[in-house]
Amino acid sequence: MKAIVVTDQAAGTAGMALVERPEPQPAINDVVVRIHASGFVPTEMEWPSTWTDRAGRDRAPSIPGHELAGVVSGLGYGTTGLSVGQRVFGLADWHRDGTLAEYVAIEARNLAPLPGDVDFTAGASLPISGLTAWQGLFQHGRLQAGQTVLAHGAAGAVGTMVTQLAREAGAYVIGTGRAADRQKALDFGAHEFVDLENDALEDVGSVDLVFDVIGGDIQKRSAALIKAGGTLVSIVGPVEARPVDGLTVDFVVEVDRAELGEIVQRVRDGRLRTNIDSVSSLDDAVAALDPTERRKGKTIIRVRP
Repeated sequence: MKAIVVTDQAAGTAGMALVERPEPQPAINDVVVRIHASGFVPTEMEWPSTWTDRAGRDRAPSIPGHELAGVVSGLGYGTTGLSVGQRVFGLADWHRDGTLAEYVAIEARNLAPLPGDVDFTAGASLPISGLTAWQGLFQHGRLQAGQTVLAHGAAGAVGTMVTQLAREAGAYVIGTGRAADRQKALDFGAHEFVDLENDALEDVGSVDLVFDVIGGDIQKRSAALIKAGGTLVSIVGPVEARPVDGLTVDFVVEVDRAELGEIVQRVRDGRLRTNIDSVSSLDDAVAALDPTERRKGKTIIRVRP
């Protein structure tokens, strides 16, 4: 099969290459998925799991990419709940070969059914962004109707999901970003927008929940805005700043079949829009994944037409 591999951590995406690899074999409780579309997160090149297994052993050359949508083509021993020919989407294990390939072996529990009226490109754009937003807001942030959310990076892949889900839950959403992001953030449902380069963040007043995708000084200034009992949720690593009388949570997204089902149902009925920046073929993936350009949404690699 064709696959993108990375071999040199120092080279990052510049070390990517399209090569031929053996088709994966399913382990116990695995399925093999014939991939139609794959999502990619540029920071994967910095993740230890891209380069070593859970025991710390080198696993390069490895196949990056973790989001996928496709069709089940094989079942491992003992696998239940999915069937050959079924449309699925989901999130591959961080420490196993990923989804920038024609096939992937993946634990069945990491997949959810993909309805026939949701195309593969949309399906592959949902797992990381959608689950990150869902878990940050509802599991870790315990968001309630009537609360105020400060959503950083509101025009990005995660931020647009945060904005839409928070607004649907009855929250008032203040989005942030660069000046050029204003209209997109508002189009995705932010009630108001703060240009972090030109506006005073402190003018937003107090908020119940900060969803941080930036860190650093912005995180510290945001923490000071959180009401008593509020929460700072971060996806950029250990939190450096804490609200005076609130909680801080930093988390890594986890796959959850039921939550994937909730997310894709919202796409089906028009409550949730995807935010896809670009779609490229697997043959063009190496050039498409160059991180020199700022991403305005998800990067999707279309593996099959």
